[in-house]
Amino acid sequence: MPVLYRHLNELPERFRGGVLSIGNFDGVHLGHARIVARLLEMARSLDRPSVILTFDPHPARILRPQQAPAPLSWTEHKTELLSALGVDAVVAYPTDRAFLQLTARQFFDAIIVEQLRAKGMVEGRSFFFGHDRVGTIERLGEFCRESGIRLEVVESAEVDGQTVSSSRIRALISAGKVADAARLLTRPYRIRGTVVHGVGRGNQLGYPTANIGQIETMLPGDGIYAGRAWIDSVAYSTAMSVGGNPTFDESELKVEAFLLDYEGDLYDCPIEIDFLARLRDIERYVSVERLVAQIALDVEETRRIVQAP
Repeated sequence: MPVLYRHLNELPERFRGGVLSIGNFDGVHLGHARIVARLLEMARSLDRPSVILTFDPHPARILRPQQAPAPLSWTEHKTELLSALGVDAVVAYPTDRAFLQLTARQFFDAIIVEQLRAKGMVEGRSFFFGHDRVGTIERLGEFCRESGIRLEVVESAEVDGQTVSSSRIRALISAGKVADAARLLTRPYRIRGTVVHGVGRGNQLGYPTANIGQIETMLPGDGIYAGRAWIDSVAYSTAMSVGGNPTFDESELKVEAFLLDYEGDLYDCPIEIDFLARLRDIERYVSVERLVAQIALDVEETRRIVQAP
């Protein structure tokens, strides 16, 4: 896994003078994977390291906090996904207003040329940079030619005739279509959080659930899901509920996970969960017995889905 650097000053000399790609890389989808593949090819041809420069937080969270979309990944997971694609180093630039005031020219000169000393760049056609995003891919091409930096522009990836994008993935996840979203991502959609105390009803029903709090990324739409939970790098088949509990007249949004083969206390434990498939809507049942019977079916379906090749 490449080391995650939180500031350009931390970046070792061996990663300067490499081949660079800049972007948010939110979720690390197939379009990002296409950019990374070309990044690695250019890095090999120039015998240089491959470096990703991303941002933490996303610039929109500073400029338009009320309108900023919920992220699809957190920085450490983004680094893990980029590592799986073969990237040598990831820099998560600490975004602030001063940084966002840099003009396109200033950004190029100060970050790309002076700090990173890039010998090559790979970007998508929709790449923008500098204050108010006035730096287009065409302007980047002009700057690179002036500075002797090799630039390659990568076309967007398409699935089912539509461009793969973070906004398209968000729409699918919001609708609960996590399996469709996974087709556009390099890995199934994942959240992370901490196990917090709930009312303990799962224990009473025979299916003790972990209530997940402190989730910073986007949540799938309400529903019952099959997935995989990760505790200390160990995976467990997991049935999940996102939403309220109408059978008990509870409308509060909760994320509850039943780890099929886990035994032990999870309170205050960090947890990560992959969403593999949506099983059904959340429903109100006429009796607790009917609810428990449905949970049993959900658990068996979860086991089948998670264990499938």
